[in-house]
Amino acid sequence: MNKMIDLRSDTVTKPSREMRKAMYEAEVGDDVYKEDPTVNELESFAADLLCKEAALFVPSGVMGNQICLNVLTNPGDEVICEKDAHIFQYESGSPAALSGIQLSIVEGKKGVFTPEQVEPLIRPTSAYYMARSKVIEVENTHNRAGGTINPLSNIAALSELAKKYNLYFHLDGARIWNASIETGIKPSDYASYFDSVSCCLSKGLGAPIGSVIAGSKAFIEEAFRVRKGWGGGMRQIGIIAAAGLYALKNNIARLKEDHEKARSFAHRLSEIPGIEVDLESVETNIVMFTVSARKIDRFLEECKMNGVLLGTGKVGVIRAVMHMDVSPGQVSEAAGIITKLLD
Repeated sequence: MNKMIDLRSDTVTKPSREMRKAMYEAEVGDDVYKEDPTVNELESFAADLLCKEAALFVPSGVMGNQICLNVLTNPGDEVICEKDAHIFQYESGSPAALSGIQLSIVEGKKGVFTPEQVEPLIRPTSAYYMARSKVIEVENTHNRAGGTINPLSNIAALSELAKKYNLYFHLDGARIWNASIETGIKPSDYASYFDSVSCCLSKGLGAPIGSVIAGSKAFIEEAFRVRKGWGGGMRQIGIIAAAGLYALKNNIARLKEDHEKARSFAHRLSEIPGIEVDLESVETNIVMFTVSARKIDRFLEECKMNGVLLGTGKVGVIRAVMHMDVSPGQVSEAAGIITKLLD
């Protein structure tokens, strides 16, 4: 059998030879003392890329999101987000467990909700018996919706709503690089509307670990304190920060290739009887589809036995994610294997 074609996630990538070389040669120091030059360069580079005053390197996207929410809120506050948002579905109940805050969910369309949906959910400031509305959160691109992009015009409108009610605005931009490459809109243009931003380095950009969060200097100073308190104060981490820096400098433009692979894969699947895929939702590197002829667990096992690893999205939905470690030829091969299994 050929090498396993792994389409479970864009987190499965391995560092390239060039990235490993950058890691090997990285100059390091004690980051808790802010003395790691490679970390400092990464944070400065990311802050400039997002046009924010400062940035902070964190071990994971979950920690990035949760530090941001913690800094922006107090216990008893409420964050408004989409019902399939990562912070609600996939972060282990951390808003409640770590920060004592609750989430108010909105049912968006393909992961996108509007100011008209949000405004009725904002709690009156006089209602002392209710949670306090404090943050509106947007995920862009939206993982569970299939990598869909939140339009900049909608983000701008939500930002105005947040200002109207004196709320903070947070961006879970784990895949903001994908949105930027697909639309041609700079990451800084997206980030400009938000008080805080969290961006992953370990998904489509191919770094083995890490995210960056960005905001004002005062915000990042407090985030630095929270990171330490949560066990995220690391020492000579320039070795892994170098991978993230290499990723930001070299791997953003190539994300377009992943989007092309996703569209190609989705079109192939749409031609297979028994598979349903919404081609219009395939905007970036994620393909969501359903299979009517098999139970999901059985189908995933059959694919694995034939050399293709797939993941799951919502209940009853299968997810395939394109990334730098899978070639167009392998994507085509995977589609062919699925075709044979359902023939």
